[in-house]
Amino acid sequence: MARIIPDPDVSLVIIDDNAGSLELLSTALEGAGVRIFTAQDPEEGIEIVFRERPQIVLTDLVMPGLSGLEVLDRVVEFDPAIDVILMTAHYSSESAVEAIRKGAADYLNKPVSISSLRERISKLVDQSRRRQRAETIETQILDDAQFEGMVGRSPAMWQLFSRIRRVAPHYRTVLVTGETGTGKELAARALHRLSPVNSGHFVVLNCSAVVETLFESELFGHVRGSFTGAAQDKMGLFEYADKGTIFLDEIGDMPVGTQAKLLRTLQNQEVLRVGSLTPRKIDVRVIAATHRDLRAAIAEKEFREDLYYRLSMVEIHTPAIVERREDLPLLIKYVLDKFSRQFGKDIRGLTQRAQIMLARHDWPGNVRELENVLGHGCMMAIAETIDVQDLPDYLRLQPAAVTRTGFTQVESIPDTADEATFVYHEKRLISEALENANGNQSKAARALRIGRDALRYKMKKHGLDLPIPKNAATS
Repeated sequence: MARIIPDPDVSLVIIDDNAGSLELLSTALEGAGVRIFTAQDPEEGIEIVFRERPQIVLTDLVMPGLSGLEVLDRVVEFDPAIDVILMTAHYSSESAVEAIRKGAADYLNKPVSISSLRERISKLVDQSRRRQRAETIETQILDDAQFEGMVGRSPAMWQLFSRIRRVAPHYRTVLVTGETGTGKELAARALHRLSPVNSGHFVVLNCSAVVETLFESELFGHVRGSFTGAAQDKMGLFEYADKGTIFLDEIGDMPVGTQAKLLRTLQNQEVLRVGSLTPRKIDVRVIAATHRDLRAAIAEKEFREDLYYRLSMVEIHTPAIVERREDLPLLIKYVLDKFSRQFGKDIRGLTQRAQIMLARHDWPGNVRELENVLGHGCMMAIAETIDVQDLPDYLRLQPAAVTRTGFTQVESIPDTADEATFVYHEKRLISEALENANGNQSKAARALRIGRDALRYKMKKHGLDLPIPKNAATS
């Protein structure tokens, strides 16, 4: 049975310094199925926009204090998804072109035809409702698109999920391949959780992080006195993983000498501790992962061919983002939800221009890089929406899309990227905005792209007082 999604609420803010025109417009649009807010003062209208976050703004062009174009600039800066319609009795093609270039949804000549205005607003309301329904559906899809900590509904991901389900009950060895950051460990954990040995240990060894001379001791253990520093017997990871699973990440970085002993362990299901003469029986399932082309490594004598065939009886590929671009919106929503909970922030999503920037990026670091970017955005965003200026510099400063050949390195989120760091950044940004605004809360709120009430709440939360005005008289 199909899910019935009710029509979402749509809000309209009308800004016009002429009281008669304001009343006429609000009365004429009452039956359009929207909540209507009105303001004669454009500054007050901007405050309503910040507070109510409407879907549509209808504003006069020529007003005292702020012009309609200035209102448009502030609304677009606050939330580019809001549709802004400008009205004017002083129509010119130049001002119309400028308004559209700045992001206006329409430009109407006064006196406005009520029937035409109703039709235009009705279309925008329908568009807004479709957009909000799509967001609701996307949330439902995200719930259905999660599998053992992985997210996707593209054919490549459905194939990955299906392969894991079929392999998990039966595998003894599996080779997981894929680029860096594609979730190879997540796939390995899914295999373990769905296997008959899910109650046993899941042991992880990153082969690229182990000193070559200690590899055998780490994997197979050693006996006391077998080498300098071996003060007591030590169990290796294979023994510890008995009746469970061992995950050998970046297997391509394992020394060739150790590869031979690993092969013997896989064939005989037994380990020989360093310095011992007595093998020990084990029952371990092995998952190896690599981002390298092991066939090329075999040709270069850097990886044993017999070990490769032993490991790759079943091979599972984790697709890169460029292989499943249709999953990007779901991944973004999943990661934003995670960081919103982690930082205690209500992040609603990305602005349209930020979405475009992320869609154009090539994502050489894959999901790990996406988490890096969105974690940075969640920390830096002062409003409920992440905009372009909240994204890392390397994304904002790139001329177009970063290519794989042109990309150098993804900078990791520092270990201090926690709630305390976020609180520090938010407090600093609010303090700077208040100081730059000379204590004017409305001006500071506009600079931060939040409502004045939200600013006051955050000031109270951080214990911030208004700065002393720069032009205040000194005693």
